[in-house]
Amino acid sequence: MSTILVTGGTGTLGRPVCERLRADGHEVRVLSRHSTPYAVDLRRGGPLLDRAVDGVDAVVHCSNILRGDKDAARVLIDAARRARVPHLVYISIVGVDRVPLGYYRTKYAVERMIRASGIPWTLLRTTQFHDLVLQLLQGLSKPPVMLLPKDVRDQPLEVTEAAARLAELAVRPPAGRVEDMGGPEILAFTELAHAYLKATGRRRRLVEVPLPGRVYQGLRHGHHLAPERAVGRTTFEEFLVRRFSP
Repeated sequence: MSTILVTGGTGTLGRPVCERLRADGHEVRVLSRHSTPYAVDLRRGGPLLDRAVDGVDAVVHCSNILRGDKDAARVLIDAARRARVPHLVYISIVGVDRVPLGYYRTKYAVERMIRASGIPWTLLRTTQFHDLVLQLLQGLSKPPVMLLPKDVRDQPLEVTEAAARLAELAVRPPAGRVEDMGGPEILAFTELAHAYLKATGRRRRLVEVPLPGRVYQGLRHGHHLAPERAVGRTTFEEFLVRRFSP
């Protein structure tokens, strides 16, 4: 049995990571801003963070702070160094080094920080989770016309499948960058939108819109996709059925 610290352990990804680790018999410490006994703001750190990392066999960094991700990673790495943590596991996103989106650039910067930390590490990149694609479609469907990015596809992945992979990696020796993990299907945004509208019983007119800029070009060229690593099992349609069926 290992002792694993999961940062962001109450979030969309962190929660199923914790559940999987516990189901496999491991001791789990959950770190988040409101989770006792390790209620820590990673951007600030402090004695509770030092206590959380003390004696663990691995840290799985799932925390996702939109403003302050690099600061949080720096604080965590410093604490892990002091505690001589033997393994740091990080989840990132396919395409962070190829799509010049601000959020992606931050994730890529954190990747580089972890690589240079001197702590043995494992890095997993995945495609976007079903939940994020759903949130995007919910926002786009608010007007009577859904404006969709023209010629852009996505490869959504079930979050619990990513969580299972992270839990598996956490109890193995540090492996560096492992193979990417993508969802089972690559679908155009029009296909994703049709599936969402069908599942929710809504009607919207779909209009594809070309967009300017390098981010859009990167997405059009599929730099955020992993077609050779379509290892996920749950399709977006199956996810929607579970979410919206009575």
